[in-house]
Amino acid sequence: MSELWCVDLGQIGYSPCLSIQYKLAKLRAEGLIEDTLLLLEHEPVITFGRSGGEESLLVPIEKIKEAGIEIFYTDRGGDATYHGPGQLVGYPIFSLGQHGKDVHLFLRNIERSVMDCLSDFGISSQAVPGYTGVWVGDEKICSIGIAVRRWVSYHGFALNVNPNFDHWALLHPCGLVGRRVTSIERLLGKPISMQSVKDVIVSRFAQVFGIKPVQIDKKTLFDRIAAEEHEYEQWAS
Repeated sequence: MSELWCVDLGQIGYSPCLSIQYKLAKLRAEGLIEDTLLLLEHEPVITFGRSGGEESLLVPIEKIKEAGIEIFYTDRGGDATYHGPGQLVGYPIFSLGQHGKDVHLFLRNIERSVMDCLSDFGISSQAVPGYTGVWVGDEKICSIGIAVRRWVSYHGFALNVNPNFDHWALLHPCGLVGRRVTSIERLLGKPISMQSVKDVIVSRFAQVFGIKPVQIDKKTLFDRIAAEEHEYEQWAS
């Protein structure tokens, strides 16, 4: 059975994390690392995917920046979404060649992994045809947007555990007018540790994708990136 490297990056800004994803996607395409799942919480940011822009905002962009929320235009699929503390973000850097080479199947398997995770917490959820992501009733609990380069995925999912809902009120989530978002804690009415959600999501990803989870600390991962970059620099000099 192939391995799933699981790396907890803690809280990290959006831009440096995107840079890490690009580097890992290149290494995965070259077969130098295994499928990797990055787990983290972002500092407050609203990102715009390829399908949307500032028209999804409910307040002027200046007000958002004044609130300490970054604005970032990115290359994932989907519309506008919010990331911040209290939200579990997962970025699967996967070789789709080992998972059916089917982007739609890959998205459905991410949805299934998240729904299975929520089920373990006693929450019944569903996917809605035509709207990528995971829903509880008519409220969205998990946004999903990926990009694929050289048949390697990056970007991923954002699962609400206990986010700041005041920040969510600044935009139409994923460009969906009149739709609301919810969270695990809001649905259960009690505190839930972020670590417990991370543990379950790793288990469910491994099960759905049929790969063995292996915990990798971030220093080991960064050392691997640095070593490959150094090797390239030596070859190119």
